[in-house]
Amino acid sequence: MIMRRAGQRAQGGLGSGPERALIAASFVNRVGNGLFNTAAVLYFTFVVHLPAAQVGAGLTIAGLCGLAAGIPAGNLADRYGPRAIWLTSLALQAATMAAFVLIDSWLAFTLVATLDRLAATAGAAAGGALIARVGGERPAAFRARLRTFVNLGVVVGTLGAAFAIQVDTRSAYTGLILANAASFACAGLIAFLGVPNYRPLPRPEEHRRWSVLTDRPYVSFVAIYSAMGLQYQTVSLLLPIWLSAHTDAPRWTVAAVYAINSGVCVLFQSRLGSKVETPRQGGRAFRLAGLLFLVSCPLMALTADVPAWVAPVLAGLAVCIHSIGEVWESSGGYALGFGLAPDHA
Repeated sequence: MIMRRAGQRAQGGLGSGPERALIAASFVNRVGNGLFNTAAVLYFTFVVHLPAAQVGAGLTIAGLCGLAAGIPAGNLADRYGPRAIWLTSLALQAATMAAFVLIDSWLAFTLVATLDRLAATAGAAAGGALIARVGGERPAAFRARLRTFVNLGVVVGTLGAAFAIQVDTRSAYTGLILANAASFACAGLIAFLGVPNYRPLPRPEEHRRWSVLTDRPYVSFVAIYSAMGLQYQTVSLLLPIWLSAHTDAPRWTVAAVYAINSGVCVLFQSRLGSKVETPRQGGRAFRLAGLLFLVSCPLMALTADVPAWVAPVLAGLAVCIHSIGEVWESSGGYALGFGLAPDHA
């Protein structure tokens, strides 16, 4: 990731061409994500007929393998420019997402999910650097605006996914998956046409490829951020299975809580996130996020012990609290990541 440095960033202000292009690309991509993520677990368990435990195991393996792509992809982005690596990752994710419609076994699912995670992790590493270059003098503020549109895209996608969940047929789920694959391709095309191919920043002579591992403050931050990152799987993976298999909540509750999650982030991301720019502010945001997660997760668990009409209400309340925590967590992580990383890396 790259910190703010005057004269070495895109010079456009608020709403500049590269900013608009990156926001548009991210919005299109997340519409596809909203279509897929809302129904993904239901597709794998009820259509492909993989047990929930196998889906969890496959995604765990994929996630652990995906960790291997982060540092190499970041080094490549620093060496060749972030746009090239980000576009490559989008192309790979378009291919892996389309491959999900062909899986018929746990082994195939795990293989495709692993390749998808490798590409996603590489894209995240390069995407952070790209946001920094596009964001100009205040990348944290631009990041907050970007996440507002990103979450709005998820809301739009979730509305389409809700229809497919109610139809509950293989063809409906297949359509969601292929639409998500197309969103990666469209996002890549928008970024290719509208986002400049920024040149890498010069490295100091003392820089070493794995020097990040000797940077104790940054490594400590990564360890904490990794643990906090588990919260993303709570709403996108665990809660849909929980509501479907262990509560009396109607099926539409899965789409509703996902829409609430994204909607809350849309409403509060810019308002809260733009105020978190320094490492000290990021630390405070992290602490507040942790407290909110501590409240929200037990509330989600209690949905199994209430009547059918109460479960959607309780799940919605829990997700609202969780989503505000997500806003603070993502804002704090971005401020700490930029504040602790050297300019060239």
